Amino acid sequence: MGGFTLDDILATRKPRDSWWTVFMVDPLACRLALLVANHTSITPNALTRLSMLIGFASAAAFTEGMLVAGAVLFYLSFTVDCMDGKIARLKGTGTPFGLWLDYVGDRVRVVCCAFGWGFGEYTRTGDTDVVLAAVGVVVLDLFRYINGPQLKRVKDATRALLETRLEGQYVLAESVLRSRPRSELEQAAAEFEQTAEDTGATVVDLQKAFHARFPWYDRFRVFLVRHRVRTHVVSGIEFHAAVFVVAPLFGAAALVPVAAVAGTLLLTFEMFLVYRVWLASRQVPRTAAEREKILV
Repeated sequence: MGGFTLDDILATRKPRDSWWTVFMVDPLACRLALLVANHTSITPNALTRLSMLIGFASAAAFTEGMLVAGAVLFYLSFTVDCMDGKIARLKGTGTPFGLWLDYVGDRVRVVCCAFGWGFGEYTRTGDTDVVLAAVGVVVLDLFRYINGPQLKRVKDATRALLETRLEGQYVLAESVLRSRPRSELEQAAAEFEQTAEDTGATVVDLQKAFHARFPWYDRFRVFLVRHRVRTHVVSGIEFHAAVFVVAPLFGAAALVPVAAVAGTLLLTFEMFLVYRVWLASRQVPRTAAEREKILV
């Protein structure tokens, strides 16, 4: 049906993604997406629905105590979920409703799988800790996906305020640096300003205060960016992988401790994000009038 190549599929990947997706899922998802693109007419929304069905099968397996089967099915569900966006970007067959379906499908899958292994293990062992762990997983997942959009609102408001003060003529330092270290920021900014001389855009560094406090972080950032990995090392994706793939493979005894450790790491990195956004928001000088105009 199509003459797509693996390079075509690779070009549809996100510029940066979670390390679990980059190293553990994309190598398989890209090759499966190539088969789907060339030999079927399956739409991205159909792949999303298939991902949800496999997720329900994973939850059923967890409920029946088949932890390894549940882990494998959850991994396959996430793999298919990673394919829908690639097919949408490759063929241009995505729909606006698909964004909602993908988002809600992820949340439903997590809730079903969490209560699947939580109450499934409780009925077999009577251990209430596993039920509490399941509830904790759901609460943390909801917190993660509430916190993300709220942080985005703060970022957007900060940039809107910056745009007002600089009359729209600016570019963020991270956009100029990309995979270059911060030691080259002045050079990168000078190169940018030469090429953008007509616009008069100014390079603005909203992360200056953060990097002053954590100078080692830039080396870590550069390493991850060069490997297409985002700096939010433990996100919802890694959390789900730990709870629904790694822990079940080690048996029922691993469910609670792995969920506890993964949850702690998730919260730590979420608070790290909040701190970075807070510092960035303080980099923009503000007046009362501007706050009323932009932030309310």
